[in-house]
Amino acid sequence: MSEQSDEEIVYLIQSGKADYFGILIERYEDKIRRYARKFLSNKEDTDDIIQGIFIKAYTNIQSFDVKRKFSSWLYRIAHNELVNHLRKRKFFSSFDFDTFFPHIVHIHDNETDKELNRQEMQEIIDKCLNELEPKYREPIILYYLEELSYREIADILHLPIPTVGVRLNRGKEKLKSIYNKIYGQ
Repeated sequence: MSEQSDEEIVYLIQSGKADYFGILIERYEDKIRRYARKFLSNKEDTDDIIQGIFIKAYTNIQSFDVKRKFSSWLYRIAHNELVNHLRKRKFFSSFDFDTFFPHIVHIHDNETDKELNRQEMQEIIDKCLNELEPKYREPIILYYLEELSYREIADILHLPIPTVGVRLNRGKEKLKSIYNKIYGQ
């Protein structure tokens, strides 16, 4: 079954073979979990929201157009659920510093220093990303952390592809500016 595309599996599910949904969960659970953890700091919240994302996907699977890309559709559901959750909770946290500012990473020989440095960098990226407008933050997360293409991001965020590129470039510049403003670099 692993040789079938996501869209072929969705077609089978739409044809009444609901058990095949488990294959999609196996393929995407870790990816969606990683994506969600970049938004949420509470593991219980993450588990609950991931479960909700897959329930929503299963509930709405009949409306999915198998001519489109399933991963973009699923990430769009995840995006909406996470944004809705954050609006309720009014916070953003837990982003990976190394991904955005790799040139600032300091190398330490001992593990304790490495962990302290990592925690410090995590605080820095959280501060910087909290200052960044969501319209720039979201494409950055999807592109750099989830490694999605411009096309996939455009589908998820319902934006034209050129707008994705513009937002990524402006977002990177704004992140650098925010970092320099906060930390005087």
